[in-house]
Formats: sequence, C-alpha cells, structure tokens
Amino acid sequence: MSITTLGQFVIEKQQDFSYAKGELSRLLRDIGIASKIISREVNKAGLTQILGEHGSVNVQGEDVKKLDIIGNETFIWALEKGGEVCAMASEENDDMVLLEGKFSKHGKYVVCIDPLDGSSNIDVNVSIGTIFSIYRRISEPGTEANLQDVLQAGNRLVAAGYVVYGTSTMLVYSTGKGVNGFTLDPSIGEFCLSHPDIKTPADGKVYSLNEGNAGEFSEGLNNYLAWVKGTDKATSRPYTARYIGSMVADFHRNLLKGGVFIYPPTAKSPNGKLRLLFECIPMSFIAEQAGGIATTGTMRVLDVEPTEIHQRVPVIMGSANMVKKVQEFM
Repeated sequence: MSITTLGQFVIEKQQDFSYAKGELSRLLRDIGIASKIISREVNKAGLTQILGEHGSVNVQGEDVKKLDIIGNETFIWALEKGGEVCAMASEENDDMVLLEGKFSKHGKYVVCIDPLDGSSNIDVNVSIGTIFSIYRRISEPGTEANLQDVLQAGNRLVAAGYVVYGTSTMLVYSTGKGVNGFTLDPSIGEFCLSHPDIKTPADGKVYSLNEGNAGEFSEGLNNYLAWVKGTDKATSRPYTARYIGSMVADFHRNLLKGGVFIYPPTAKSPNGKLRLLFECIPMSFIAEQAGGIATTGTMRVLDVEPTEIHQRVPVIMGSANMVKKVQEFM
C-alpha cells in the first residue's frame, strides 16, 4: 500500500515556491506537530481533568477553556522551536505575540491562528478544530516584527488550513495550488494523504447558520430562509439545515459534501461575530481553492483589509451556486 505523509507531500511541493528554501516546509511540519499534540490532549481530556473553564475571559469576552490555553501554548512552543515565524496573532491573545525562539527574529513568516475553534463544545465531546493562516512578513528579517506583519489581507496569503479533531483527526491545507487533506494515522503518528485535490461541489443540500438569531436577521436573509424551508409556498424545500456550532466541523462537512455556511450581521453584531484574521480569511482561502465562494455579502472576504487584530466580518461561504443563491435574496 502506497502512503504519502504530510512531510513527504510538503517536500515534494516545495519547488512551487521559488522564494522558499525549505522554511515553509518546516513551518508546515511544525504546525503538523503541534496539531498532533493537541489531538492527543483533546482525546484524553476527559481522563485528565482538563475539561471545563480556565477561569479567565479572553478579549472577545468569552470564557476561556483549559484546552484553549493548552492549544495556544502548544502552538507558541512549536513555532518558537521551529524558528521560521517571527510573530503570531492568536484569538486567545489581546495583542500580537512576538516569538522568542533562538531564530524567531529572523523568521520570514507570520502566523494567524485560532488554536481551538468551537471550544464551547469541548465539554460535550463535539468536534472542534484549529484554524491557521501563514503570511510572508513585511518587516525586514532580523528586526522586530510589527503590527502590519499580521494585518494583511487574505489575497496575500502564502498558505492556510485547518485541523478537525473528530472521529479522526484531519489536517486540510492549501498553498494556493489546490486543497489537500491528511488524516492522522495514530498507529504510526503521521498525517497521511487521504483526500487529494479536494473540490467542493458547486451545489449541495445543506445550509448552516444559527437560526436562533433569525429575529435579528435582515429581511433578505429571512426571505432566503423562507425559501429554503419551502414556507413561501412557491417552492418545495430545497435544502436541509445542519448546524454544529463549531465552524471547522460545519465548514469541513460542507466542503466535502456541498453546502453553504452563513454567519450574517445581526442587530446585536452588525459586523458579524466571526474573526476576520483567525476564521474568515483562512476558511475563505480554502473555500476558493476548492472551487467555492466566500463573501461578506458585499465583497470578497480575501480582499478585506484588516485594521485590527480582532476585527469581525459577516461571511457567506461554500458551494458556488449556493452562495450565489443567498446573495440573490440579500
């Protein structure tokens, strides 16, 4: 049986980047290592008393879980040891983090990361994930990184991806040349290529959004919901609702099966709830690379210029025809 590991695959694709001399390959390897550690911690969480609240609140005003802290510290450790990254921005930190590894100051890359997406689901054993994006730094290597290094639009991405910790652990990433998925084989401790060249269907049967907020949705979006339910009497019900409340899990299902994920503006959150740097940009990059569409409702997500680390935007992403249908109503 022929097996291609993540490390082998990344090295084989290294020639796609004339400016990289192995640093990007090593960085992706470091992310893979950190993901394995987090997968291990997630899978034994109920046995080692690391479920539940940490007792602190993050910049978003959300209760921090113990595993949030473990995930964040694991990625900081892995990126500092690797030395390819000068700074990172994390959903768990108020400000940009200057990495303090021996070679970090000379690192050519910056990373934006949500170490544990969907962490409110940790205690009830629902799939959670990691979301990451990689940029080339703007500041001169050897100098101290600055805020502009992380405040970059998605159209400047070098790579992005996510890890879903579910019935199996799977890492999905793109360097702008298609999307590939790797499943962790615990018997050998390696991510192995299981989903080469992922293409999301142009159509699907699933729409994903929190309809509990429907009272705060726009008229256009509520008209769309009437259409998908067939309650406008003009059409039969075309779609089925599926919403987990963990973006990685919802997105991953829709990527493979076809579907649309929506987190719209509401009266309470006029800019939406999801973070541009940590969730919307990397997932939009994956969606587009797989043949889908990602929009704020008014513009392409990857063209939004970030102005602050924890900036939020609305998002509609997924199968191309399904996203277009939402836009027709809005």
